[in-house]
Amino acid sequence: MTEHTRRRVLVVDDDERVRTVVSWQLEADGYAVSQARDGTAALEQIASDRPDLVVLDLSMPGVGGLDVLRRVRGAPGGTGTLPVIVLSGRSGETDRIVGLDLGADDYLVKPFSPGELAARVRSVLRRAGSQPPAPAAVTGLLVDPATRDVQVDGRPVELTAREFDLLAYLARHPRQVFSRAQLLKSVWRSEPGWQGEATVTEHVHRLRNKIEADPGRPRRLRTVRGVGYQLEP
Repeated sequence: MTEHTRRRVLVVDDDERVRTVVSWQLEADGYAVSQARDGTAALEQIASDRPDLVVLDLSMPGVGGLDVLRRVRGAPGGTGTLPVIVLSGRSGETDRIVGLDLGADDYLVKPFSPGELAARVRSVLRRAGSQPPAPAAVTGLLVDPATRDVQVDGRPVELTAREFDLLAYLARHPRQVFSRAQLLKSVWRSEPGWQGEATVTEHVHRLRNKIEADPGRPRRLRTVRGVGYQLEP
């Protein structure tokens, strides 16, 4: 990997020891690594340097990791699709769900193996390097994965990062029925033992409130009783 093709990773953590160990591992794997000790510095570097991936600690004073992730996912100028791997010293399910719902691409609990983190970085960058699908149009619904824009009957609709991921996945497979377990694995990259299937149900409910004229009688995002959900073209 030459200097001109090295992928750039920003490591954000208020613990200098963590930043050092992670940076050493990633540099040994051929990445160009920069560091930030807090959320404010991270946002400045993301805006100015445009890294290819961010390794982001959740628990930082001031502007915390969730605040950074929330701003990155909602930021203009293309950073909304910036790959982010979240680190946390807390193993509680709530933190994982919040981080993943805000659009984190992966989640790792401290303490972790630097080698495992490097493997996660490679995996996320491989996924991010694939060509974005073309915009999908379904019954007055336009979903553009490149810009993460959604329009319903020509009207722009604001979605959270995970709501968009769910809708885009269903739009790529119109009429195909997916169970909650399948959607957890494909959209959240999780398993029912890690996150409850109620997570999917709640996101479907939110989506219907945003894309259906009558959420109580959905015509686009339909339930197939006893099976799961489908997007009807």
